Amino acid sequence: MSLKIIVLAKQVPDTRNVGKDAMKEDGTVNRAVLRAIFNPEDLNALEQALRLKDRFPGTTITLLTMGPGRAAEIIREGLYRGADNGFLLTDRAFAGADTLATSYALSMAIRKTGDFDLIIGGRQAIDGDTAQVGPQVAEKLGLSQITYAEEILNIENNKITVKRSISGGVEIVEGPLPIVITVNGSAAPCRPRNAKLIQKYKRALGGQEKAELIKSGGELPYANLYEKRPYLNIVEWNVGDVNGDVQQCGLSGSPTKVKTIQNIVFQAKESKTLTGSDNDIEALMVELISNHTIG
Repeated sequence: MSLKIIVLAKQVPDTRNVGKDAMKEDGTVNRAVLRAIFNPEDLNALEQALRLKDRFPGTTITLLTMGPGRAAEIIREGLYRGADNGFLLTDRAFAGADTLATSYALSMAIRKTGDFDLIIGGRQAIDGDTAQVGPQVAEKLGLSQITYAEEILNIENNKITVKRSISGGVEIVEGPLPIVITVNGSAAPCRPRNAKLIQKYKRALGGQEKAELIKSGGELPYANLYEKRPYLNIVEWNVGDVNGDVQQCGLSGSPTKVKTIQNIVFQAKESKTLTGSDNDIEALMVELISNHTIG
């Protein structure tokens, strides 16, 4: 048995270093001033997909991401680890999308890809922490879903068995294929890049990246490679390519508006030195309970 897997991935700003210029006047994140990284939980999801590829020969993994031209880096990172191909949704009409508009665009792109057995992505992105996109994609495609996944245990007889983490314990659940699964950050970390795959895909570029290189250097390095090796061409789709409705994309399709973002740093303003005496420990417990830190 072989599988066709779509991995939803996102290039996100590193929210560990949010400064005063991190938000634009229109309430959207100023991604230009923040370092871009592969969303951590999407890497956990990619690892689950790669494990299935290891178990079921012939399985293919397609990465799907939405963002500006530089988001093609996410596709390359996936290829370096064992994915087979990827698609970048990129169009100014997608800019400023909330979870509703994002899930709409992704669902339209998934329809365009055609046949698939499994859609898998991270539980949530660190630039929003909503955990809404995966379930919304499932709803728009009319598919079953399993959330908070820790490990994909088995696929057999057109059914998938998943261990999921819930409050107070774990569940083993089963669902029919095709299905959407979202993966926790506590799942197995993604394997490192593969040296041979880096050599194979290091010159993979999207159309916008090629245009920028030509614009800055006047000539595309290794231009002949992109005709000889089609797998180096990262496919880019705009709204029209996926038959999307512009009014349901980007800011126009986003009812959610960001009011403000802040970088909150916790600092100790006072400290206490305690001994190991019963009186000190009891006093600390009383204080923590009275201010609702515990209890």
